[in-house]
This record gives sequence, structure tokens and C-alpha cells, in this order.
Amino acid sequence: MCAPGCVEHVRSKLSRRGFFKGAGALAAAATAAAWGPGEAEAQTFPRFSRVADLTHTHSPEFPTFFGTPGVTLKRLKEIKADGFNMFEWTVLEHSGTHIDAPIHFAASGDGPDTLPASQLVVPLAVIDVRERAVANPDYQVTPSDLRRWERRYGRLPRGCCVAMNSGWAKHVASDRFAGKDAQGVLHFPGFHPEATDWLMKERRVRGIAVDTLSLDFGASKDFKTHYAWLPSGRWGLECVANLERVPARGATLVVGAPKIRGATGGPTRVLALI
Repeated sequence: MCAPGCVEHVRSKLSRRGFFKGAGALAAAATAAAWGPGEAEAQTFPRFSRVADLTHTHSPEFPTFFGTPGVTLKRLKEIKADGFNMFEWTVLEHSGTHIDAPIHFAASGDGPDTLPASQLVVPLAVIDVRERAVANPDYQVTPSDLRRWERRYGRLPRGCCVAMNSGWAKHVASDRFAGKDAQGVLHFPGFHPEATDWLMKERRVRGIAVDTLSLDFGASKDFKTHYAWLPSGRWGLECVANLERVPARGATLVVGAPKIRGATGGPTRVLALI
């Protein structure tokens, strides 16, 4: 993600060495507390009978924070003249259904190319906040939402991805998806920093996912969820589709992160095995 003003905000953060020194220490401590040194990552997964595609089709028309195309295609070869088709892509990393790697909001950390494959196939837990989001487009997932889910479905699975289903994916073809008001402020749901703090301290979670443009809610100016979650070594998914097609618990998430050296994220094919 990067909302209006986000680039300037990140640059100001990047210029503060003291901030990153502290953030790096906190991230290392959070990661160590959550996982422990040398902990085995072996997971067993249930069998599946169907696959749900949780990926939006990307296109120049897909909504972005900047109002400019997240992807453009330039034809280089054409089947009639050249015997094959080929395009050159220009892609904004954080557009379409995409992954935020830890390095996106940290001085150092994994990019999508260095995230271990074992961290990209994980149990999926879906938190349904659609009713709350209808009433409040600025809704943020809270620790109460997470505890409510656990009372019904049991403890969050070890190493899982926690996905917010706000129902926002259905707005992707309209202005409501970004929710920009007359003052230029965006309005859509996200994760409250208290929820991500709870997940880092109380549970063993690998990733979070949203069906909106950002892990933080649209009106955020400080991106606290990004600055807490990603530097801890965890990843996020944004603009996820079709979460209503998967159960609250029991699916396995497959994250097809792009393996591009030096990247901070990128458009991603996200699948749920059910």
C-alpha cells in the first residue's frame, strides 16, 4: 500500500536512524518471542477437494492509491508478424492483489524472494466483519473480534494467516473501494494496531490479509499496523478477493509471492485449498 502522503511519511521515517534502530530491536524481539530460534517450521495440512482463487484480475483499471495504473502492458511481439505474442510490463509493486514483504516498512528484512516457502503455505483463518463494515467504512478489526472468533472456532492455528473479510472486494469496480471523500481522505476497513499487537504477542501468526487497499484502515495517517507488523518479520496481503467463498477455519492458504530480488512486494496469486 501507499496512500496519499504515505511516500512522504515513509521517507521521514527512513531518515530517522534512531527510529529504525529501535524498530529493528523491537522486530527482532517480537520475532524471537513468537517463534524462538531454530524452531522447526514443519506443518501438516488437511486434504482438500476444491480451490478458491482469492486473487483479483489485475489491469490498468484496478484501483490504486495514486490514481495511476498499477500495471501497463506494451506489446513487443505479435503472433502474425513474429510467430509469438509477448508484452513488456510496467508494474507498481503494491497494486492489485499483492504481498507486503517485511522489508516494505523496515530498514532490513525479507523481501518476497527470500521469504521461506514454508511461510507461504499456511492455515487460513477468516474474520468476518462485514456487518460492522457496512455500518462503519472506517471499521478496524480489534482484539475483541479475534477473541470472538476463537470462542466460536477455537484457538487460531499455529503459523496461520488471519484474513479480514469486510466485504470490500465487491466494491472493487466502484469509487467506494478507495472511499475517497471531498478532502481526499480514504475510507475502508483495516486492522487496528491493537489487534496486530495482540496477534504478535499472544498468538503465533505468520501473516494478515485484507480485502481492501491497505492493512491499515483508509483514514490512517501513521500506518501503525504496517510499522508494527512488517518489521517483525511477518507479511501481509492486500486487495484479497472472494473471502466469502472460504470457511472461517479449515482452509489452507497458498501465497504465490513473486521471487524478484530486491523487491518489497508484488502482485501475487493467492489460492485457498478447501
